[in-house]
Formats: sequence, structure tokens, C-alpha cells
Amino acid sequence: MKAAVVLGAGQSPVYRDFAEPDADGARIVVTAAAISPIVKARASGAHYSSGDQFPFVVGIDGVGRLEDGSRVYFALPKTPFGSMAEVAVVRPSQCVALPDGLDDVTAAAIANPGMSSWAAYTERAKLVAGETVLVNGATGTAGRLAVQIARYLGAKTIIATGRNPEALRAVAALGADVVIPLDDGATMDAAFAKQFASGVDVVIDYLWGNSAERLLTAATKVGRDAVPIRFVQVGASSGANIGLPSSVLRSSAITLMGSGIGSIPLDRLIHAAGAVLQAAVPGGFAIATKPVPLSTVEAAWPLDDSRRRTVFTI
Repeated sequence: MKAAVVLGAGQSPVYRDFAEPDADGARIVVTAAAISPIVKARASGAHYSSGDQFPFVVGIDGVGRLEDGSRVYFALPKTPFGSMAEVAVVRPSQCVALPDGLDDVTAAAIANPGMSSWAAYTERAKLVAGETVLVNGATGTAGRLAVQIARYLGAKTIIATGRNPEALRAVAALGADVVIPLDDGATMDAAFAKQFASGVDVVIDYLWGNSAERLLTAATKVGRDAVPIRFVQVGASSGANIGLPSSVLRSSAITLMGSGIGSIPLDRLIHAAGAVLQAAVPGGFAIATKPVPLSTVEAAWPLDDSRRRTVFTI
């Protein structure tokens, strides 16, 4: 079969032949698979869930058809097989049926980034309708979906942060009530302090790094009687590490947790992805996509960015 294959550590995938998987499970003829930050990180070996087996087919999830013709979303084929290939085999429990009104490209694009916030809200933060949510890093694909999903799940107020003013305006159009530019200055700190003083229940963090440090610090300055804050760490596009004074946790009602592979059981992650896919049409979730043939993977891979989700069609 044809596939996008990583031949060695640190190499970008190439389009070439690869043996079809012969394991037991649900055999899927793949129609679409999207690039996501975790896919790129695992391909480069930088993600905590990366393996060391080469060569391997890239991709952690996708959309396709079972032998009976039914359309499904699937996730996590067994190494060395990935989703960016003509055929994938996964456990039946790692497939979910797609609603009729959702096309293959949109489903492939929306499942992973949508699942990241849906799982963070429902499995980790236990978001309750009427609460206030702050999305740190809301201008990327996952962050924009996090804003839309927070609204769908009943958040009363949604605060969004990001560096790009134009992108923040677009996020406001998607449902954010308050936008805060990340400028690393006193203006940003004052804006954080104002929102925490008004009450923030849940923070979904896609950035980590400096902005996460300053958010956590701002949250400690609103007083001991503040509503407890559930801070859920999802991504680290601004840095893998922060310097966090111990007093931040001792002097505040912050619950600090992560959300991702390992912190949530696999079956619950699959459930979250399925819930996003079922909600995508009735929720009117918007996501920008760039469909390209899998055969162009070598040219398309380095051009992927956070503004549109690159979806390989097979």
C-alpha cells in the first residue's frame, strides 16, 4: 500500500510503499487523515508518546470506510502503522460512526483538536454549564475549537488569549466574550487580574511557557475567597517548562492538571472524539481546512501551520 513513511529519527515523512497491516481488528480503507501538532511531534520523536521503531507510517487518526461500507473515525493504529496510508487496522473499540451530515475532510480535521478541549472540559475540568472559561492560546486550530466547544457545553463567559490581534478578532466572532492580547507586559497582567477578580472557573492552556506562568500568578492574587480554578494543561507551543513558585499552589485554590494521552483512558478519549463529531454539525463548529492528496506529503508537510488544518486525502 502507499503511505507517508518516516524512515529515520528526525526525518520528514516520504510517500512510498509500505506493507499492509495484517493484524486482527477492523480493517479500514482510509479516505482522509489530518496533520496535527501531536502527529508532527510524534513523527519527529519529540512527543512523550513517540516510539523508536523505524520505519513507521505517520498519523494517529483518520476517517475511512469499513468493509461493510460504513464511514468511521478511527484512532491509534498499532505501531508501526499509522493513519496516513491506504489501509489501517485498529481495534473495533477505537472506531466511532460518523454522522451523515459531516464530510470526511471536516471530520478528519476536527476530531483531534476538538477532542483535546472536549476531553479537557468533560473528563478533567468537569465543566458545568454557566461557568466561566479562559482559553490560553485561542487563535490556533485547537484553541478556536475550544472556544466554540465551551459555548456549546454551556459556558457563560469565554475569555480568549492570543498574540495575533487579527486572529483574536476572528475568535471573538466565534463566541469569545473577552479577548486578551499576549504582549508580555503590564497591560496583559492587568487584564488577567481583572478577569480572575471577576471569576474564572476553568483555564484550558494550549501554550504553557510565559503566559501560563503569568496566568497562574495572577490567579493567586484575587484572594482566598475566590472560586477554585481548574487549570487544565493541554499543549505547550510556547515552551515545555515553566518556573512556578510553590506559593502559587499554597496560596490559592488552583487545581493544576493535564489532559491528553495517559491522563485520560483511551476509551474516554475515543468517546470524546465521537462526541465532538456528533456535535460538529448541530454546534456549527467552524474549522479551516486544506485538503491535499497524500502523494504530496513531502511538499505539504513543512507548509502546515496553525491557521488551517492540512488534511491528506487518499
